[in-house]
Amino acid sequence: MLRSTAPSRIPVLPLGLGLALLLAASLVCGVGLGASDIDWADTFRFLWAGLTGGTVAAADAAPYTIVWEIRLPRVLLGAVVGAGLAGVGVAVQAMVRNALADPFVLGISSGAAVGANAVILLGAFAGLGVWALSVSAFVSALAAMVLVYAVARSPHGLTPLRLILTGTALAYGFEALTTVMVFGAARGEAARSAMMWLLGSLGGATWAQLPIAAVTVAAGWAWLRWRAEALNALAMGDETSAALGVPPSRLRRELFLVTAAVTGTVVAVSGAIGFVGLMVPHVVRMVVGADHRRVLVIAPLVGAVLLVWADVLSRLLLAPTELPVGVVTAVVGVPAFVLLMRRGGHAFGGR
Repeated sequence: MLRSTAPSRIPVLPLGLGLALLLAASLVCGVGLGASDIDWADTFRFLWAGLTGGTVAAADAAPYTIVWEIRLPRVLLGAVVGAGLAGVGVAVQAMVRNALADPFVLGISSGAAVGANAVILLGAFAGLGVWALSVSAFVSALAAMVLVYAVARSPHGLTPLRLILTGTALAYGFEALTTVMVFGAARGEAARSAMMWLLGSLGGATWAQLPIAAVTVAAGWAWLRWRAEALNALAMGDETSAALGVPPSRLRRELFLVTAAVTGTVVAVSGAIGFVGLMVPHVVRMVVGADHRRVLVIAPLVGAVLLVWADVLSRLLLAPTELPVGVVTAVVGVPAFVLLMRRGGHAFGGR
């Protein structure tokens, strides 16, 4: 099996431990910061009460609810979604061998948007109650996955070019359908909610959403980490991969299923948050090298930290109005990406 020979600039173990500590601190800051001013001492007290099953005074019921029922599941879900998008970004770029690929290049997020907006704008699946949005988005994401697979598949299997072209073309079709639904909405507030979802938001995070998203992302990461050496081979080209005993077409099918499941799950609970899956893999490769065994350890941690702080900024910048978190990731990510490309062009296809 091929092992990447690219040197790593920073050892993975201390970097991973440092990022884990940074993530823990970021989670605490994410809970403590927000439009509602809650004292840090009270924040820790409420967290301790929630973790230990303690009680709080009746006068503290409102701030306790904000900390335990609103902010904590939100920051935890943000970490899960960020980790999932970053990990899948690594997988998609290896699958299609394209540095511009991200988790949304397959058209799955655009397909999920159709189902989500059917709930927001048309009231579809109303019988599912609070689960209507997530279930509809996930089901439509799976339907988009099946359609992309059916169109992209050829007698020679799934090729990178066919996947990119098919996903991009169908994404435009899904986006057009979503636009028609938004413009045809009878209520302005419904259209605003739809736009918030399309640009990504963690505002609707609940404890009920967290286990499904966390388990799916963890399972997807475990599989990718297990197949990291195969990803190293695939990144070298189909002929090299086959010569090393890694059938490229079969591996792409497996990657397609895993990335579709993880992307569909995170998009269903957070909307279409862009740029995390595109930028984070590049940043991590510049730091630890191209070996997927290393990249898949660090990238999810970086993605989790990035999205937690992007969500904090989305709550604070125009408080009490909340920005879509996807706007923040783009505003922060675009200049950062351009700067990294200028300083390390070899990692982005330069010489």
